[in-house]
This record gives sequence, C-alpha cells and structure tokens, in this order.
Amino acid sequence: MKDAAPKKRAPGPLSGKTIVLTGGLRALSRDEATKAAQDAGARVASSVSKKTDFVVAGTDPGTKYDKAVQLGVEIVDEREFLKRLGR
Repeated sequence: MKDAAPKKRAPGPLSGKTIVLTGGLRALSRDEATKAAQDAGARVASSVSKKTDFVVAGTDPGTKYDKAVQLGVEIVDEREFLKRLGR
C-alpha cells in the first residue's frame, strides 16, 4: 500500500535560514537565485529584518544592503552564496 503523506525532502544546506537578495547577480537571474535558495531549504524574504540570517548583495545593492548594515545582518557576495548552495 502506498503512503499517502508527501515525502519529506532531505534538509538542504540553507535549511531554516531566512535570506534576502539585493542587487544584480551575474551567474543567476533573481528567479533562479530565489528557486536555488528555496531548493536548498531557505526562506527568501523581500525585506531585511533582525530575523534575516544573511543578505546576498550583488551589483548596485541599494537600501536592503544599507538596512542589513544598520541591523548588523551578515552580508555575503554572490560567490559566497553559490558556495553556501554547494555550487
């Protein structure tokens, strides 16, 4: 008999993390970066708060970057983001 419950995914490298994307990324489009982060277990938020684990800052990051600095939230570049994704 088949199990009716959906199969749980194995925890990804970003499981339980809340991240924010800001600025342009070279290797991935915003949609691709969002999907990659979600597939790795992260929640992708649209704004920075104290609960944000880290901000991925690409080119011309803008006010989300400034807010992360103000709140003391970790800021990583695209290379570090890809590394955390296991790429």
